Parts: sequence; structure tokens; C-alpha cells
Amino acid sequence: MFYEPSAGHGLPHDPFKAIVSPRPIGWISTLSRDGALNLAPYSYFNALSGNPPLVWFSSDGSKDSATAAQDTGEFVANLVGRELARKMNASSVNAPRGVSEFDYAELETAPSRLVRPPRVAEAPAALECKVTEVLRPRDLNGNATDAIVVIGQVVGVYISDAYLKDGLFDTVKAGNVSRLGYMDFATVDDVFSMRRPRWED
Repeated sequence: MFYEPSAGHGLPHDPFKAIVSPRPIGWISTLSRDGALNLAPYSYFNALSGNPPLVWFSSDGSKDSATAAQDTGEFVANLVGRELARKMNASSVNAPRGVSEFDYAELETAPSRLVRPPRVAEAPAALECKVTEVLRPRDLNGNATDAIVVIGQVVGVYISDAYLKDGLFDTVKAGNVSRLGYMDFATVDDVFSMRRPRWED
């Protein structure tokens, strides 16, 4: 089949998110200007640069995480490990503004080193970020979309020693959780290696 998104797909559910997958989950913790703690998972999240290390998450509209990150200039991207999948999902609840998803999902906080928002204490790893820019992407007609893209530079990295093996972060042990389409998720349970080819060889 072939379809144009503007004309509709005719399927029971939109396949776009299933096609562009798996996507890492940005489990974003923030503190508002008045100190309200927020935690929410974002499936539009990824790294966009290694030097300097930059990550981004995209919010559909002015949700708490994007608003707090933009207002304060800080956020933490917590890694969702296999054992935290259900609590991550619980933290996606549409709680009233000011309600802490940490409490709702029965999660502990741990202080960050270089930013004010805490990290998820149980997370295998966390990236402490300072906002570098906030974007409002445009469509083909030049109109601003509802998406708010928050880009942050990673200024501090926490890794639980339990997930370091021979100096490498063990993604299989952590079971990094990713977002697929529809209601589906996946975890890392197998890793294979391939070296990038060199023309000279």
C-alpha cells in the first residue's frame, strides 16, 4: 500500500510510529520555577550529537516537562531499564499539574550533581542536561506545529556501577526499554557487533 498522511491511511491505527521504531524513551525529570517535581516519558527522544553530547525530546504542546525545562533551563533524561517499564508507564498518567509522578509511580528520587532536577534513583543511567535551545518545528506551509522540541547539552552522566562490565555499559543487563508503535514496547535482550567497513580494506 501507499498513502499520503494528509489524506489518511485507512488502517485501524496510524502506522507511522510503528515504522519509525524502536525509539529510545526519554524519561524526563524536571523542576518548575516554584519547585514542583515532574516526571514523564517521551517516545520522541534521542541523541543528536556526540561532541558536544546533545539530546532532545519533543512534546506535543506545552506539557509540564517542556514548560519547566524551558523556564529553568534544566532537565534530566533517565534511562528506562527492563525492571522499570511498568513504573515508567505509570508515570505517563495524566495527573493534574503539580502532582508528582515520582510519588504516583512509587519511585525514589536521587540528587543530581550539576542540575536541580533529581534523577530516578533506580534508573541504570541518567543524563543531566542544560537546555541549549527550544524549537517550534514548522510544516510544509511554514506554519508552526504543536510540537515543542527541547534540546539539552549533557553536562553530567550517572551510571549505576551494577551495569558496568569491563568498562562498558551493559545494555542487555539494563534491558533498555524502547517504544514501538501502538501500545507496544521492546527491551534489549540480544546484542550483535559489526565493524564499519573501510574502503582501504
